[in-house]
Amino acid sequence: MLSITILAIESSCDETSAAVCVDGKILSNHIAGQKVHEQYGGVVPELASRAHMQNIVPVVNVALSTAQTQLAAVDAIAFTQAPGLIGSLLVGTQFAKSLSLALNKPLIAVHHMQAHVLANLIEAPGPEFPFLCLTVSGGHTQIVLARAPDDLEVIGATIDDAAGEAFDKTAKLLHLPYPGGPLIDKYAKQGDATRFKFAEPQIPGLNFSFSGLKTSVLYFLQKEIAANPQFIEQNLADLCASVQHTIVNVLMKKLQKAVQQTGIHNVCIAGGVSANSSLRNTLTAYGKKHDWKTFIPPFQYCTDNAGMIAITAYYKYLKSDFATLEVSPAARATW
Repeated sequence: MLSITILAIESSCDETSAAVCVDGKILSNHIAGQKVHEQYGGVVPELASRAHMQNIVPVVNVALSTAQTQLAAVDAIAFTQAPGLIGSLLVGTQFAKSLSLALNKPLIAVHHMQAHVLANLIEAPGPEFPFLCLTVSGGHTQIVLARAPDDLEVIGATIDDAAGEAFDKTAKLLHLPYPGGPLIDKYAKQGDATRFKFAEPQIPGLNFSFSGLKTSVLYFLQKEIAANPQFIEQNLADLCASVQHTIVNVLMKKLQKAVQQTGIHNVCIAGGVSANSSLRNTLTAYGKKHDWKTFIPPFQYCTDNAGMIAITAYYKYLKSDFATLEVSPAARATW
């Protein structure tokens, strides 16, 4: 059987990443972040696009070098086609198309959120099919039923804000610098998670909502700051712990409901928020309590990365699921 080598590119938001995958094994996964956004408190799309153009060639070169692979040995070029920031996606798409055309190699278009789910397959032992995956990021919160690498169904999703957005918006309210999600996780470790109570949305079925939680935190802080201008500084750890506890509790209640409805006890998490220590620990605890087989990706495969694009492309390659040069990036894309 011939070996399959894939070069994958991820550029959906503010991280430029390239990875090399050989027969389903990730040999390199290089990521270049963009610190330029920190001074603005969030990602600036135009600046993200410019940074991708500066980073993409060096990042690809590092990925190839780390994997000890030459471009001539690559069998296919994979890239994130959707969803994401359109300018950022354009950089990766056009670069991948150019490589595909120049090298006369197949082109593989990958859905970013599907790749997050399949990141759980990168390192052994991975979950057996079928499995459930709670996919949580800055822009998405979903429960996915995975029957096979090419058979993924969203059975629950947010109807408004994502959990990652709730973390980031709360961090802004607490005057924490961008990116605030990891800082909430950091301070929460020293706080009392039961100190403050915040609203938990009561959404039927398996869907999520986090807009009410953000409003609850906002009104609570406005009231407390009016009485004590130093309230945030004096209670930061407890505030972070309480907000984090609320978000994780909402996520896990829905995931438990999905397990009960489907009868599937193979359970994973994915996406940038899956790097959150409380979510990881809580999933493990739920697994022990409810007899689930739980799977958590290594940190490098939680945030946006080309490794997850590469593993998804590998399974697409096995099915000869190739794209044409007419393929276009899309800011939004359904499954």
